[in-house]
Amino acid sequence: MLSLGSGGGKTAKPSFVSYVSPEEIKKKDGNDDLKPHLLPGELVICEANTVVKYSREDSLQRGFYGKLICTNFKISFLSAEQLMDDVDQSYRNKLMGENDISLLCVDQIFGVYDDKKKPLLPGAIKNKIPEKLLLYCKDFRVFQFGLRYSKEEDARRLIRGIVHHCLNPTSLKCLFAFSYVGPAGGLKVGPGAEREPSTLMFETKVDWRVELERTGGLLSNRIISINENYRLDSRLPQFFAVPSSVTDDDIKKHKGRGIPLWCWSHASGCALLKMATLPEMADDSTLQTDKGWTDRLLYVLGETHPSNHMVRTEVLSTTLPTLQEIQASYNRFKQLFLMDNAADFWESDIKWLSTIENANWLEIIRQCLKKALDIVECLEHKNTSVVLVEENCSDLCCVIASLVQVIIDPHFRTISGFQSLIQKEWVMGCHCFLDRCNHLRGNDKEAPVFLLFLECIWQLLQQYPPAFEFTETYMTILSDSMYIPIFSTFLFNSPYQKDNTQMLYEDRNILSRSLKLPTVWEWSVQFENSVQALFYNPLYIGKPKPGNVRRPQRVKDSAQNHLEIVHENVLDVPEPQRQMSLPSSPSYHSRPSPK
Repeated sequence: MLSLGSGGGKTAKPSFVSYVSPEEIKKKDGNDDLKPHLLPGELVICEANTVVKYSREDSLQRGFYGKLICTNFKISFLSAEQLMDDVDQSYRNKLMGENDISLLCVDQIFGVYDDKKKPLLPGAIKNKIPEKLLLYCKDFRVFQFGLRYSKEEDARRLIRGIVHHCLNPTSLKCLFAFSYVGPAGGLKVGPGAEREPSTLMFETKVDWRVELERTGGLLSNRIISINENYRLDSRLPQFFAVPSSVTDDDIKKHKGRGIPLWCWSHASGCALLKMATLPEMADDSTLQTDKGWTDRLLYVLGETHPSNHMVRTEVLSTTLPTLQEIQASYNRFKQLFLMDNAADFWESDIKWLSTIENANWLEIIRQCLKKALDIVECLEHKNTSVVLVEENCSDLCCVIASLVQVIIDPHFRTISGFQSLIQKEWVMGCHCFLDRCNHLRGNDKEAPVFLLFLECIWQLLQQYPPAFEFTETYMTILSDSMYIPIFSTFLFNSPYQKDNTQMLYEDRNILSRSLKLPTVWEWSVQFENSVQALFYNPLYIGKPKPGNVRRPQRVKDSAQNHLEIVHENVLDVPEPQRQMSLPSSPSYHSRPSPK
């Protein structure tokens, strides 16, 4: 998705040179009268006229005159010269225009003083204002705005407003989501709120039961409601599934830590589980007691299986990079895309391959895919249950558990299945989107964990496009939606935080039930049907039969129906090649016969 650079030879530089200074260019009339498209609850904070938006690809620094506006949701550039566009209105994003930047999407802000670039921080603009304003975005866009011809007071107020609202949010409720739901009109209140019916949200016991029945996991697992209304722990969802051998007292002992949580069940009866490590104890005797208690749980887990299968514990911290290493690698990787002009691009193009290798980002992707394939081998061919272990089981556990299920179960390669997977493993798995995406800035917990997962899925999508119902367009839009502060999906650290923050007013007596922010799966909020049609892969050949529930049974080896992963840049494993279940695998869904 983001990992491949564009090739091709270097184009010839234009031979024409303009000797007309910007002051002599006749400015287009009508920019002052342009009005931004504002969403419900969106307010204009500051604006400046006669701003020049420069083209990054143009070494001559030509651009368009217009108005630059900062609201409590986005930064927007309006120009009468760009109103007539070739893009059909039906293909536009309803929330964001081509020249709009969500405040959460801004990564860095620089000012250019006498051709020298300096970072702008809150409170830094006091005397001289910069000639240019550079905005580096988290989606790798770079915007350059010239302020030389704007009124000095307007430009100063604009820069202060942009820097303050992009880099200095004070609390979660300062984000636009809580301004958007108030005046929006159709508030969806309480448990009867509408949602996309094909995507399981895993907010109720019914959703968990549907998934357990689909995978055949009800025979050896049960749904837990001991944490309903978050009575036990705020770092657990209200409902989740555990092996039947785990008792309520076991869960209460350490508030869910050290307990294997169910992720997915194989047709043979073995399962994929995840587990948070027990809290560290200073007393050695207590530590040994707790370790023995965990070992007993895992032993019972294997003993209760009909064929007495093996249980493998996979401690991810010993084989995969830390979050700090992932963040450092990604910081090096994204520098390849944050170019101010064409000259910087061509300079970096000379050493592109060595730079991308030194960033180590592709190596991390390879490690995650290889780990997932090793676990698939255990589940598919060794009749072994696997327990993924991580400190909070909410970061790399989410990545590996999701990859395993995408590789081995064709349901999760459909759009509705993929969305349900993200809900189950990431949202209900308490992945800290607020911290990892650094929505509130200034924290040391930022790490692109979810983006790493999307990158791994993109690699699989490139290797075998017919196995996936969704396209690269769908994945790119999903990635961009992380920084639109309207959807609850990527806005919180846990379901508990979401349910206790979504209040219209501070006084909880006004509303007895939390307000439901829209989820990102409500695609009609962003796009018309014509755009949503681009989410679907026309080459997809593995659509499962509706209502076909897989029953647990011992199945024969189906190697002839597997997909070999042979992308040498991603996976470098010895023969025989690791394999990935095709949608037509008899272990899961049978493919409809062609007409």
